[in-house]
Amino acid sequence: MGKQKLNLVHPSTFSLLAEMILDEAIRKYRLDTLYKHIDEALEAGDEAKFKELSSELKKMLDEEVNE
Repeated sequence: MGKQKLNLVHPSTFSLLAEMILDEAIRKYRLDTLYKHIDEALEAGDEAKFKELSSELKKMLDEEVNE
């Protein structure tokens, strides 16, 4: 009798894990981009853009807390 492969993890678990990793990478990219643009708005003295981006950042962070 040949060696049997012991399957400890269901294949759909790998798909879920990949989705979670991708979601986290996208979230981190969005946060990094927002912080970068907020810094640029501050440096440029663009108060309207700063407020817009800060509001977007606050909304994003609030959504994470409420999940």
